[in-house]
Amino acid sequence: MPRIAYFGPSGTFTEMALADLESSGAFEGAVERVAAPSQGAALELIRSGDVTGAVVPIESSVEGSISATLDSLAIGSRLQIVAETELEVTFTILGHPGTGLSEVRTLAAYPVAAAQVREWVARELPQAQPYVSASNAAAADDVVAGKADAAVSTALAGARRGLAVLAAGVADHEQAITRFVLVTRPCVAPPATGADRTSIVLELTNEPGSLMRAFAEFATRGIDLTRIESRPTRTGMGTYRFYLDCVGHIDDTAVAEALKALHRTARIRFLGSWPATSATGTPPPSDEAAAEWLTQLRKGVADL
Repeated sequence: MPRIAYFGPSGTFTEMALADLESSGAFEGAVERVAAPSQGAALELIRSGDVTGAVVPIESSVEGSISATLDSLAIGSRLQIVAETELEVTFTILGHPGTGLSEVRTLAAYPVAAAQVREWVARELPQAQPYVSASNAAAADDVVAGKADAAVSTALAGARRGLAVLAAGVADHEQAITRFVLVTRPCVAPPATGADRTSIVLELTNEPGSLMRAFAEFATRGIDLTRIESRPTRTGMGTYRFYLDCVGHIDDTAVAEALKALHRTARIRFLGSWPATSATGTPPPSDEAAAEWLTQLRKGVADL
């Protein structure tokens, strides 16, 4: 039975994402779930060999990319994304049985969650002081421990800890979605499906035009970039890594050519090619006709 880590403790949206991947057949059978205290800790368990893979959040439609996940993927030995899933995220406000919303003076929340319910809290719990928790499920633990009166959490976390639901379906934005990825040690990428996502990390030389030239490798080949983001390397002021997602697969000729071209001039880390849950953007153009034309030229065929 493979051991799969997830950003815990038990009851987080990430555990729900792991369950969703299990039910969709991402694993050959049942898995042993291993809770980790952070995204980085979950990924380090793969590097140490304690687990086979890990499920971590990587992007929120409301708050953008999850920086802790991106940073952990960019440093250390290379890991690879092999699958993803998306969950519609609404939150549950949990408290001890008998607690009313008007009695809440401290509200525990994971920062990403707090940002997604900011308007609701200002309207419904204006008297509540924030308490920062390590995860959505940890917020429920903080209520049990008496550190806060209520928590922005999940119904699953509340049910497992005997807490009462003070409010359900809480979210400032409709259809708030978080994308989660399954990460493993480097491996052969899942087969191309025609609706795939490829992700890389770039470290460029600090010279004029280096970023533009990198983007041109995609543009000239008709590859659709769907995410472009920079993060500091933390090695000095003004040094950044660039995280790029594109439509396509490493087995697509256009994507493979772009990666080879980038490798000649930049430090590139391949994070994976895998089937996208929700296809966005335009797939790269096929090179079948051009490849056949070149084959015929090599054979000496005339009038091409």
